[in-house]
Amino acid sequence: MKGFEGGTFDPNGEAALEDPCDILIPAALEGAIHVNNAARVNARLIVEAANGPVAFAADKILNERGITIIPDMLANAGGVVVSYFEWVKNLTHIPFGLMEPRHSERDHLVLARSIEQMTGKRMSNKDREEFFAERSEINLVRSGLAEMMHQAFEEVSNHSKRDDNTTLRDAALQIAIQKIAGACGDRFNPEIS
Repeated sequence: MKGFEGGTFDPNGEAALEDPCDILIPAALEGAIHVNNAARVNARLIVEAANGPVAFAADKILNERGITIIPDMLANAGGVVVSYFEWVKNLTHIPFGLMEPRHSERDHLVLARSIEQMTGKRMSNKDREEFFAERSEINLVRSGLAEMMHQAFEEVSNHSKRDDNTTLRDAALQIAIQKIAGACGDRFNPEIS
């Protein structure tokens, strides 16, 4: 970054994509890694935090070089997932967590008492505060997002492991196509309708 004390500046920002690193996270431009620079990328893992930062031809070069790519449809899907949560919330007109707090509060109280009885120690005020913290909407959304992202990555990772030649990108695309085909089949199947 220009003007960053203790750092260096290169006006050719694209050259930074070729710096040696363990993890490269292109997060701004589509096609930042392309056929002309893919052979010089010096990372073991690329996490696509932008939409399409690795061009199609570059993807092939990187895969042949053994560089793992976590595709944008996984790494960059959080906004879409949270938009889905918002859509569901708006459809139901019910805020996240509306039904949970009283039941959850009672369960936490029982658990806290049991822990204190078993250990013979009272929880600190700070621990009690964190333990009994209200399940805020933002915390529920973050928890749901983390769960969906973990599930998606596990599904894609397991699918890619079935065949050594299936990249994470190919696995994600194959799963997406299978899900779309299944949904279309269900929708247009007169026996299900």
